[in-house]
Amino acid sequence: MVDEKVASIPTGWPGENALVSAIRSTYLTFLERRDVLGLSNPGTFENLNREVSRDVFLTNFMFTGLRAEWNKPLSNNPIFQLSHQLSMGSQGMSPYTFSALFGSSKASQGTMENDGSLVARSNYRWNDSLITKTNAQIQSGQSMLSIENDLTGKDFTASLKGMNPSIIEGGLKGIFIASYLQSVTPSLALGLEAVWQRVAMNSSPEALLSYGARYMGSDWIASLQMQSEGPQGSGISSSYWRKLTDKVSVGTDLSLQFAPGLSGQGGLMGGGLQKEGSASAGAKYEFRASTFRAQVDSKGRSSCLLEKTILPAVRVTFAAEMDHLKQQAKVGVGVAIEATSEDLMEQMEKGTVQAPSVPF
Repeated sequence: MVDEKVASIPTGWPGENALVSAIRSTYLTFLERRDVLGLSNPGTFENLNREVSRDVFLTNFMFTGLRAEWNKPLSNNPIFQLSHQLSMGSQGMSPYTFSALFGSSKASQGTMENDGSLVARSNYRWNDSLITKTNAQIQSGQSMLSIENDLTGKDFTASLKGMNPSIIEGGLKGIFIASYLQSVTPSLALGLEAVWQRVAMNSSPEALLSYGARYMGSDWIASLQMQSEGPQGSGISSSYWRKLTDKVSVGTDLSLQFAPGLSGQGGLMGGGLQKEGSASAGAKYEFRASTFRAQVDSKGRSSCLLEKTILPAVRVTFAAEMDHLKQQAKVGVGVAIEATSEDLMEQMEKGTVQAPSVPF
């Protein structure tokens, strides 16, 4: 690896210059020591605690009411799939949603709801290291555009994201997020994230800086994120994930927010800091044909979700949440059917058609 990089660096003029030669020698020494460490890619700063927030906790899985989903894969390479979803009794989901997914080295997904809301996502892989993600939404007369670029190196990830960027009003406005996460040892990764936003040209821009750390043990992962003081205050959050057995994993999350307080009845600033904290704990159990997740938090809520595969093409989901402080309960039941044709199923079983590497 280092020999290839050495060969790619010119040795002639201006390499004969003493200063350039010193810089070149220092850089090569750095590359050698970097390769000896055997560092791996730490992922993105946004997913610093992905094992807890995206795998164990129910945040991305919870729903209420009745839901039915029908998926029709039409091709495996490139991936082409149609989906219809019906829901009832849920405020967060549309009664009918149609989705189309196309995936190769480039991936595109479109979603249309019964009220005319449109969501379009597109991921484009320029090479093995650079991916551009675009997300456009039109809902209830409002629009949103997000463009994100992820640069993935051997031991780092750099990201740049812009939400509703615009310069047509005589200046720059929108939300811009830049982050960098670097592995410094085989177990430890450090990073930071900077946020700059301006809602309108008649308002002042706001900036925020966050620091993060991620440590991986043999069967556990801990992460810490600190948010510097900004217009909305500051905060700190930590998470811990542990794999107890091959089938059981647990996770906890602790967050503490500090916001400027109010003084007196006039509501003037200067009343000290308002402190607000929350804690959550969850567990995930994987069985042969089902997955069970459970979660409790300090706000008096407990929830659970069971996903059960009753047939190779049929999956049933049961979800429940109880708010003990408000004395409220929510229940959800869902059925998902994947109608794969016999020819496509046979090709997948024999391995004659390999799915592409889709940049999701």
